[in-house]
Amino acid sequence: MKYIARSSYLIIFSFFLFQSSNAQPLNRKEKFSHEDTLRGSITPERAWWNVVSYNIYVAPDFKKKMIRGWNQIGFDINSDGPYKKMQIDLQQPMVIDSIIFNNKSVTSFTRKGNVYIIDFGSFNFISAKTALQRHVPVTLHSIKIYFQGLPREAVNPPWDGGWIWKNDDLGRPWMSVACQGLGASVWYPCKDHQSDEPDQGALIQVRVPDSLVAVSNGRLYSKDDQKDGTLLYTWQVKNPINNYNIVPYIGKYVHFADNFMSETGKNLSLDYWVLDYNLGKAKKQFGRDVKPMLKAFEYWFGPFPFFEDGYKLVESSHLGMEHQSATAYGNHYLNGYLGSDLSGSGWGLKWDYIIVHESAHEWFANNITTNDIADMWIHEGFAMYAEALFVEYQYGKKAADEYVQGIRKNISNNKPLIGHYDVNQEGSNDMYNKGANLLHTIRQVINNDSVFRKILRGLNKDYYHQTVDSKDVEAYFSRVSQKDLSKIFDQYLRTIKIPVLEYKMKGRKISYRWVNCIDGFNMPVQLMGGRPFVIYPKTVWQNFDVPLNYNMDISKNYYISLKKTE
Repeated sequence: MKYIARSSYLIIFSFFLFQSSNAQPLNRKEKFSHEDTLRGSITPERAWWNVVSYNIYVAPDFKKKMIRGWNQIGFDINSDGPYKKMQIDLQQPMVIDSIIFNNKSVTSFTRKGNVYIIDFGSFNFISAKTALQRHVPVTLHSIKIYFQGLPREAVNPPWDGGWIWKNDDLGRPWMSVACQGLGASVWYPCKDHQSDEPDQGALIQVRVPDSLVAVSNGRLYSKDDQKDGTLLYTWQVKNPINNYNIVPYIGKYVHFADNFMSETGKNLSLDYWVLDYNLGKAKKQFGRDVKPMLKAFEYWFGPFPFFEDGYKLVESSHLGMEHQSATAYGNHYLNGYLGSDLSGSGWGLKWDYIIVHESAHEWFANNITTNDIADMWIHEGFAMYAEALFVEYQYGKKAADEYVQGIRKNISNNKPLIGHYDVNQEGSNDMYNKGANLLHTIRQVINNDSVFRKILRGLNKDYYHQTVDSKDVEAYFSRVSQKDLSKIFDQYLRTIKIPVLEYKMKGRKISYRWVNCIDGFNMPVQLMGGRPFVIYPKTVWQNFDVPLNYNMDISKNYYISLKKTE
């Protein structure tokens, strides 16, 4: 997309950029099929087993746009029962060639659209709980699934994703994957549900021509010459990782490194992989923004959550993605979002949007992951609010307020933030701007920044490397703040109504109430004026005598409307 600098069309341009820039489209629909349920729910064929590890091998053929490989899945058993069938996800036109279990070929597997059902026949699985009760060793099982095919090619990554086959500016192959929402099963067989991450991490093995470099998540474990003009790069991830975050990057990469002194007193490794001709730009841009970003986010959210795997930026042909410990970077070394300020406030042009936004996902999306993508506002609302928190840490609270108020203009309120559960369906794209404004509004209600920061850090500590539901996060805010915020969350997450504070004045007497809201909505707001003065509107009229120097002027930090009536 062309960058229009200092144009009168900048705000409009930024708006449309933003609308196309965020979540992957998930073919939003109101009617769902059985295949949607297979993809989005914990089916009986998924429920009985837990992913412990992935060992993925892939060899791409750039000319044919084909990949071939295998995934060895380590798994254990959740519960005893007659569980003989396993669901493995692999989207068409990719196919499973063969399956090995207990060193024997599995011949009984059938395809149902984008799902394979494996039948283990008479094999008896015993859960870890039962094994301990019987005083027998807990068994970790392993199944190796060979696959090949022409994976879905990304049309407009990362928003319309798949496997990416590109050439760099010098005409050399440049490959990767972007598959959030679409799902990792677009290219490799897996249990494609966010609620089940491999507890012990993953190995990613990528075989490429020896003229290219393969980069992936975690740390480089080995680089082996295959004696046939190819190299095998093996990367190791030690922490749990979401399926869609596991990606290879293949191109003419060069590497440089740095480190960051964490608040823990430990050095966090910083690794950067960029195309060779962009090395100078990368050193300047990354050197300027990465450490201030990490310092701000550790202040607000707590220590970087993946020390064992390190922090890494990898140049990509698409704009960016939050691939854990290997963040995709494609902002062309520009400030803002491709050179524009999505907030229109001016503050968004002082830093690189992709470095800040995508890195925030290491805390919200990667450390804390939603079980169902219907709750994806937790990923995107918090990451977008992290932009404002970065601005606040660097430039002050007034700047952050202006940034949040600026992105508010991009909210469409066309559908609720929370989507349909169990069908792999996200809610509205407003999860970014409205999610951030919801958090900023709740911050005003809590009215104690120490407590608000305690909540953000506490979430990342108490739900460290875990998956959650929106209700878990909502309850955490109420519990730690000691304020019942449930009606506020319900209002902004589950409806498209923006509360209206309606009022009328007679002399120094003011009557007020909430309208355009759910039953029982009772959010307090603070009046502007002399000393802080908080009112507690309800959905019925209330009256009070206004002190001198006060009027019904509410801070713009609340995402509400104010309406005077007669």
